[in-house]
Amino acid sequence: MNFTNPLVYGVPFFLGIMLLELSHSKITGRKDLYNWKDLACSVSIGIGSAAIAALLKTVTAILLFNLVYDYFNPLTENGIRINIFGWDAFGYAWYIWLLCMLADDFSYYWFHRQNHMVRFFWAAHFVHHSSEKFNLGTAVRNGWFTLIYKPFFYLWIPALGFPPAMLLVCLGIESLWQFQLHSTYIPKLGFLENILNTHTMHQVHHARNLEYMDKNHGGILNVFDRIFGTWKELDERVEIEFGVTSPPDSYNPAIILIHEYRNIIKDTKKSSNWKYKFMYVFGPPGWSHDGSTKTVRQMREEKKKK
Repeated sequence: MNFTNPLVYGVPFFLGIMLLELSHSKITGRKDLYNWKDLACSVSIGIGSAAIAALLKTVTAILLFNLVYDYFNPLTENGIRINIFGWDAFGYAWYIWLLCMLADDFSYYWFHRQNHMVRFFWAAHFVHHSSEKFNLGTAVRNGWFTLIYKPFFYLWIPALGFPPAMLLVCLGIESLWQFQLHSTYIPKLGFLENILNTHTMHQVHHARNLEYMDKNHGGILNVFDRIFGTWKELDERVEIEFGVTSPPDSYNPAIILIHEYRNIIKDTKKSSNWKYKFMYVFGPPGWSHDGSTKTVRQMREEKKKK
């Protein structure tokens, strides 16, 4: 069964509300919400990301997900797919859709969290956090290289028996929710704050304030952040600083896309020890063998001692 990716309908709508937010910010005096060079950079990176995603879809959707699905859910002589662990492959009942969305959200949490915990992944995800502006334009500033490894975090879902077409729809819904989170115009949502990953929670995620860094990795729900200890509520008394601690200081998309990779190469040359070289690539961002730079955890521990 084939479904249309919801992004086909969602993207034009969200481009419209991005223009609405931009116009509203200029009319109402919040002229600092958008910077024209920053916006042009975000849109340029976003267009490239969309083009690459379209090319990779053939590999991830038609090939990779289907290969895993077919291997773990082979067809029987009766034309029924049976999972190798003994159950029937899932159909398209409404509760299966809900379970698939939950599985997708769980995978997104760990995919997103590892983007902040593993420097090699952070080098790709860094692009999304590189802007010091938090607006709907920033939402489309997505690292191109995340598209290569992201599907591997989701392979267990078709392996269990969820149809690849269903998973692709869930991925599209997740992306749409993530897009609209990038707005400061939406206040706290009352009781929904107990369930959903909201706009204020995502502001926390994009902040470079030490108390906010590496928090709120969730997709649609915040339950996994709460379970695994990465949830943080927005404190409206704290002035948020958006962006990264080592900004590229450029509006050139090419420089932003490779900025952190260049830093990794530079850091691996600091020592001839291969263990240290490995840690500079796959350790947490900020790790250093000589203490010249600190991880978020180390910075927090130092702050507690003061």
